[in-house]
Amino acid sequence: MVQGEAGGEHRRWAAEPTFWREVFDQLGAGLVVVDSAGLIVAVNPAAEELLDRSAAAMVGEDFHDLLHRRADGTAVPREECLLLAALALGTSARGEGDGFLRGDGRLIPVAWSGAPVIRNGRLAGMAVLFAHITVGSGSPGNRTTHVTALEDLTGRMALVAEVTAVLAQTLDTDEALSRLSRFLVPRLADWSAIDLRAEGEVRRVAVTGPEGRDSEREAWQGVLPATAEHSRSPLVRVLHGGEPVLWGPGDIAAPSDSPLAAVQAGFLQSLGATSAVTVPLRTARQVIGALTLVRTGTARPFDAADLALVGDVGRRVGLAIDNARLFGRQREVAEAMQRNLLAPLPRPGPLRLAARYRPAPAGSQVGGDWYDAFLLRDGATALVIGDVVGHDLPAAAGMAQLHGMLRVLAWDRTEPTVAIVDRLDDALPAITSVSMATLVLARVEGPETGPWRLRWTSAGHPPPLLATPDGHAEYLTRGQGLLLGAGLGSGGRSEADASLPPGSTLLLYTDGLVEVPGTDLDTGLGRLRHHAAVLARRPLDEFCDQVLTRMSSGSTDDIAILALRVPG
Repeated sequence: MVQGEAGGEHRRWAAEPTFWREVFDQLGAGLVVVDSAGLIVAVNPAAEELLDRSAAAMVGEDFHDLLHRRADGTAVPREECLLLAALALGTSARGEGDGFLRGDGRLIPVAWSGAPVIRNGRLAGMAVLFAHITVGSGSPGNRTTHVTALEDLTGRMALVAEVTAVLAQTLDTDEALSRLSRFLVPRLADWSAIDLRAEGEVRRVAVTGPEGRDSEREAWQGVLPATAEHSRSPLVRVLHGGEPVLWGPGDIAAPSDSPLAAVQAGFLQSLGATSAVTVPLRTARQVIGALTLVRTGTARPFDAADLALVGDVGRRVGLAIDNARLFGRQREVAEAMQRNLLAPLPRPGPLRLAARYRPAPAGSQVGGDWYDAFLLRDGATALVIGDVVGHDLPAAAGMAQLHGMLRVLAWDRTEPTVAIVDRLDDALPAITSVSMATLVLARVEGPETGPWRLRWTSAGHPPPLLATPDGHAEYLTRGQGLLLGAGLGSGGRSEADASLPPGSTLLLYTDGLVEVPGTDLDTGLGRLRHHAAVLARRPLDEFCDQVLTRMSSGSTDDIAILALRVPG
């Protein structure tokens, strides 16, 4: 594992296709993973053998207290431990000459290297690689080479972990690839290009270079020529299911044997490429694209270890894209289902109704937001706004069940809104798949000439907002109760009532309108009250459009609003 100079023989093990999947169990060096508190969470078989301790005996123990000793066998004070300091800062560290205490009481001198473990953008712990150094059997140069090899491995493992974290930050394919490209350049390459298969064609979707690059290079983006099966071009072979390919100067300068090969050769030559790697983006079923990384200098050409590393990155990218596409298809179905279940609004005499539904931004999940309005058998108008807990198809399906059942219950008997909500809550676990939901059920009563009165019950939902033509807006905070599915049972909720002044506007909304990441709920509610007051005299459709436009910037949730205008 540690023969020759850096970049040579000691790195050839990294070229094995299964290395990164099997590295933990089959690595010849000891590997211990600790959490952010320094407690051991995993050890590999080599560590068990070197330390003469079983994994069960080590997991859960403090790494430093259990193992770390000075060369003379005395304990290392925690404040002097380089590894603990690196763990606290989330940085890499290395050391040699220290000792690790074996289970049999013997002390072994070790060289070690630690790299932070990042999950979802946060420090989760540290991976510590170590190897036994036989005192007096090797020169300082050999020991340095040994530590360098360990450090090289931990650096590569950390990079792959960071790539995974970058890809996990969004479910939007374009955004994920853009972030990936900005991460890989300049860490691994001077330029990167990503090609994706879609709808029978291959498209170059991203070309990224160093800061201050010639922007004309990005004109290489777009639809690529067809992938002729006879071509020996590395890119064509990879897109047809071939293994990762390392390009040397001869490959880059080779004559092209197909239109796609000519485009790729022109691209590489225009960059002044001296070395490149092209790896497939694979899913469990097929190759969906290719990643090409390019270096333009002669001092640091790609080698077999780089090829293995980029190949592992390609596998992760392929799976991330596949997941994003699957999510996108599910999201489209859920959004279409949700829109189709939002019933058209009635025209209850002189009252005017308007509603809007805005799905979550691309890359976010569609929720279970919904609105409804319908006439009751006694002539009153029922208004509903709700939010089913969950996302995508389950939430949309649950919303449909709740929507239909609430209509039936409201029509079945002429009774207070609280009684209807309590009956709905009782039936929820038996008749629907909904675990929890919030809603406001309101009824608007009055003769055509007024006055109009509102009666409502809230099951854990944001309060209705009433805005009057004189520019005053207030939240109707009475009638609040626990959300549906909370096990409250009947009798714990109440009905509230309020008069609706002439020309007033009642606004029901879901939490996506007032909840924006990075701000608190009170701020969102304050903004909504301000905008509603300012817009209170606008036509109802304009009122809804403006409220949605002014409030929804930055929201990652879907939004439903339902507004009622009383004649003035």
